[in-house]
This record gives sequence, structure tokens and C-alpha cells, in this order.
Amino acid sequence: MRAPAPAYATNLNDATVDAINAALGGAVMEARVRVGEVQLFAERDSIVETLTTLRDTPGLEYQQLMEMAGVDYPERPERFEVVYCLLSLTRNHRIQVHVSTDEVKPVPSVTGVWPVAGWLEREIYDMYGVLFAGNADLRRILTDYGFRGHPQRKDFPLTGFVELRYSEEEKRVVYQPVSLAQDFRTFDFTSPWEGAEYVLPGDEKGMLPQAKGAQTPLTADQIAKAGAAQSVATPPAASSEAYGKKDAQSTAETGAGKPGPDGGEPKPANPDVVPTKGGGQNQ
Repeated sequence: MRAPAPAYATNLNDATVDAINAALGGAVMEARVRVGEVQLFAERDSIVETLTTLRDTPGLEYQQLMEMAGVDYPERPERFEVVYCLLSLTRNHRIQVHVSTDEVKPVPSVTGVWPVAGWLEREIYDMYGVLFAGNADLRRILTDYGFRGHPQRKDFPLTGFVELRYSEEEKRVVYQPVSLAQDFRTFDFTSPWEGAEYVLPGDEKGMLPQAKGAQTPLTADQIAKAGAAQSVATPPAASSEAYGKKDAQSTAETGAGKPGPDGGEPKPANPDVVPTKGGGQNQ
């Protein structure tokens, strides 16, 4: 069974524009069709009446506020646009309503028409700094407490102003000015196989003669010959290596040791020691 909802009424765009002009009159600055949807540019001060008319007028009946969005045009005198995306459930048709403002002039809140607009207006205020007159809870909703600036503005730096981290010393999350771990680099896209014109750190190592054994294609005989030509054999020092000595200067060098303080006399027998066969190590 096919769904009872009507197909998207793109063929009603022109009729919708005519109905809007007839219902709103001077409250509409411009109504046009663009990219298959109707765009309506309304007066900021009369936005509540405009949206109420679009909701309640037969033949329009845009009952649902689907979304609110903000747009920043820094080159305009009124740099911000607030866009209301409406949906007519009975006609399966959408419309976009645009109003312009700046950083100071507030836009009337439409929470009395659609209560869901409360959070949507808070998002636009948080991201762009647009004020809404009549919103009973106009405060930030996406950024943290004490956040400075509005991130979606075109003049807001990509790195922000502050960063937060967990401090082991204070055992809490702390704020500090942004510190970039490395400077911004300028990248080039020269193919390394074609050869770059600059010298990278470490390239000077390739200009030095290779050390012994570094060339893997060499055979073992070639490596041995290269080692024999570059290294000179030196005889071991006789003073520190026993196998190189020809005579012994003291008993310490022969392993015989020196006589003890008793002069080599036999130890007296210990009555507590029981002799074993053949004599033990300490007997």
C-alpha cells in the first residue's frame, strides 16, 4: 500500500510564492524559488507575525519548525542571517524564511509560536552571538561556561583563545592560553623521485664516504680486505694480560700468594671438629 502522504510538491513553488505575497503583503521583502525550494526574506521586527501567518493560513499551513540556522556574511552591514526551515505536513512542502541582523539588534523570539525554538535560538546565540528578544533562557548551550567568543563567526580563530587540560598539581581541569605544539609549516609538493631543489636535514650524510661494511653488495672477502687495509694490529700490553707476560715480578702474579701472619705453622686442632675420612676442606 502506498503511503498516504503526498509527494513532495515542487510543482507548487510558484503558487506558494503567489499565496505568500497575497497573505503577507508588505511584510515580505522578497520571495523567490531557488534550488527547488521557496526562499522568503522577511522583516526582522515582524518575524513572529510572518511565521504565524505561514502556519495558520489555509493553503500554506507550515505547521512544523524543522530547524533554525545562522549564517555569517562579514562584508554585509547586517552580517548575520537567521534562517527558519518550515515544513507543511499536509502539503509536504518546505520553505525557508530569512531575516537579517547584526551583533546588537535582537531578533524577536518565536518560542511563543513553536516552543522548540528555545534551544535552536540558544544554539545560534552560542555560535554566532545573535540576540533573541523574548527568549526566557538565552544562554550558551554548546560551549563551556565562561567561553569567550562565538566559534561559527568567520573572524573567530581556528585555534580559539584558550585550551583546557587536566592538571595533576591542582587535580582539576584548568584553562590556559592556547600554545601550539609546533609552528605552522609551509609544505611543498615536489615529487621526491624527481629530486627537490632544497637540502633536508640529514642529506649531508649521503655525501660522506661509506664506512667499512656499510655496502651490503660487498662480499665477505672484500670486507675483510678493506678491514685489513684500514686497521693496524697492535700487540697486547703485557702489563694487563697474563698470556702476554714472559716473567713474573711477584708472587701475586703467579698465584702462589704470600705467607700469612702465622708464618705457615699448622693450625691447632679444634676439639669441636669431628675429623672425616681423608681430611675435610677445613681440617
